[in-house]
Amino acid sequence: MGRKATVYELISNEYARKATLKKRKAGLLKKLSELTTLCGVAACAIIFSSYDAQPDVWPSKAEACQVLKKFKSSPAQQRGKNMMDQTVLLKRSILQLNGRLEKRKRKNRELEKELALAETMAGGNNCDWNNLEQLKELDYQLQENIKLITNKIKG
Repeated sequence: MGRKATVYELISNEYARKATLKKRKAGLLKKLSELTTLCGVAACAIIFSSYDAQPDVWPSKAEACQVLKKFKSSPAQQRGKNMMDQTVLLKRSILQLNGRLEKRKRKNRELEKELALAETMAGGNNCDWNNLEQLKELDYQLQENIKLITNKIKG
């Protein structure tokens, strides 16, 4: 039996919100402890909450200061290598989507050429015989199909 999908929104009940914060904070700190132990990495957590006067610092204030100092002393290029804010995330997403769009446009052009070739070979007269560019594209597509068929016959 599967779990019900969790809806991530502000918990309206103050008591439930405080209890959830307590449980999830403990779980987060436990995972962080496991991560540092198993992977041998330096890590710290600072959690600000309206329920506590002082922020929760893990593992201790001194160790957190040491980790932050080490982070700040590393070169800016290395420090920012894996950091991402909303604009960087959106730019990266836009680049990926533009790449996919270009691939789809190329695929569509190829399919249009194949369709035009098939229609022309079937006797349809949709080709502009005076358009040199269109004729070159049909010739190229025809040559590619001939190569494909020749390779299938040989192999």
